[in-house]
Amino acid sequence: MGTATPTYTLAQFIQAAIAQQKAVAVWRLPLQQQVQACVALEHQVVGNQPELESSPFGFLFSPFVIEEQPTIFVKADIVFNSESGQLRFSEAVTKAQQQEFILALNNAEPANQNWHLHATETITQQTEAGFKSAVAEAIQTINSGQMEKVVLSRTATKPFPAGFDLVSAYTSMLEAYPNAFVSLVSVPEVGTWLGASPEILVSIDPQHIFRTVALAGTQPAIPGEPVGNAIWRQKEIEEQGMVERYILSCFKKLRLREYTEVGPRTIVAGNLMHLRTDFSVDLKEVDFPTLGTNMLELLHPTSAVCGLPKEPALNFILAHEGYDRSYYSGYLGPVNAPEGTHLYVNLRCMQLLQTEAILYAGAGITGESDAEKEWQETQHKMQTMGKILSDFT
Repeated sequence: MGTATPTYTLAQFIQAAIAQQKAVAVWRLPLQQQVQACVALEHQVVGNQPELESSPFGFLFSPFVIEEQPTIFVKADIVFNSESGQLRFSEAVTKAQQQEFILALNNAEPANQNWHLHATETITQQTEAGFKSAVAEAIQTINSGQMEKVVLSRTATKPFPAGFDLVSAYTSMLEAYPNAFVSLVSVPEVGTWLGASPEILVSIDPQHIFRTVALAGTQPAIPGEPVGNAIWRQKEIEEQGMVERYILSCFKKLRLREYTEVGPRTIVAGNLMHLRTDFSVDLKEVDFPTLGTNMLELLHPTSAVCGLPKEPALNFILAHEGYDRSYYSGYLGPVNAPEGTHLYVNLRCMQLLQTEAILYAGAGITGESDAEKEWQETQHKMQTMGKILSDFT
């Protein structure tokens, strides 16, 4: 009789990586059951926007401002699949490295729940007064004609409840947000982030279909109420229209005419509803082999997290937001995985420090915005991650 292939748990895989001071990324695509994870024996810092088409299998983790934080590539040297519980090693991994990691897996203790921390705990944050002041100034700037829209964000710090556990928190996110891209990224010196994002940035599936979305406009979802009954204000309709027009302008820059557009329609993401328009391109019919890389370069940061026009909006954010977004509203996801490339905007996320979590949320500001309502919108968005923390209490 042959020896059975050993199986492991997601908790063992994550803890073995952290114990060995290795970068680990975990993800589940929307509406899927399978959770995947990869460990890089040596994580790489990517200097510029990556070339998606020529990249090896791995996980990209990129900040809001590329020049201010490193883009991290977690190469898939060791891959874990939750459905089989088995490991797969890339050809670059030596027998000695395999045995060393398997030893760490077998020694992983459930009680030893820790994670990689940022190199420094002094992380800047935004206050309620600071946020509302920035919104007021943004409205003035928009109404003076200097920009159409800007997205302003803020943070909130929450102490970890008793019994907080990294893997349990991730499992709770999987159950609570089946329609989201649910991720966990933990990199030495860079830190640990959990997120449940509703927003595709760039996706290319195994059938060579390119996808991106325009997602904007926010209102609380009413439990049991059909999404077809949602009523949208002019502000949200116009905000979503701006994001649509920006994507179409990117296609135009690339002289791409063959695309499919569906929407806008109302979708539910956690406790919120948004307006969403889906765009797709069949790369089997369009001779555009580098569309993924080209669109990533044009789209990030999108008008849904930055504003329009992009340059004045970004300059306004850097001058008035009052803190460093770091990896919030950057992008992340698997590249050239068996399921394709799927990069999502890092929204509805939190960063884990030693004893507390930093929650992030933003709101799109237009000339019709109201500072108090925008503050309340960020409160609603933070409930996505806040619920995960409160589940432990």
